[in-house]
Amino acid sequence: MPRILYVEDNEDNVYMLKMRLELEDEFDVLVAGNGADGVARAGAERPDLILMDLNLPVIDGWEATRRIKADAQTREIPIIALTAHAMAGDREKALAAGCNDFDTKPIDLERLLGKIRTVLAGR
Repeated sequence: MPRILYVEDNEDNVYMLKMRLELEDEFDVLVAGNGADGVARAGAERPDLILMDLNLPVIDGWEATRRIKADAQTREIPIIALTAHAMAGDREKALAAGCNDFDTKPIDLERLLGKIRTVLAGR
């Protein structure tokens, strides 16, 4: 079963998405509450995919992504950026930081599942 690391500081978002992904009965979901913890858990847990909120405390999602992609042990882990504040250029900025894909909040579960499955299939 693929393990997904969800890096998100909003507990309501964590509860909703973790529960919905686990109800699909095809993913195991780990959680980190800030960018620094996300980087640490990526190295320790080596998930199959990371869902990275971009607006995070301690270090933001862009910097967390850059750190994960700069580490030889974690650089191959695909990352899908998630943000509620999708401004012009945010998608390009996330991809430039090393994200493999980008999605917006509020989460459209079917769209996000399609992206998750596509990224995992290409791994």
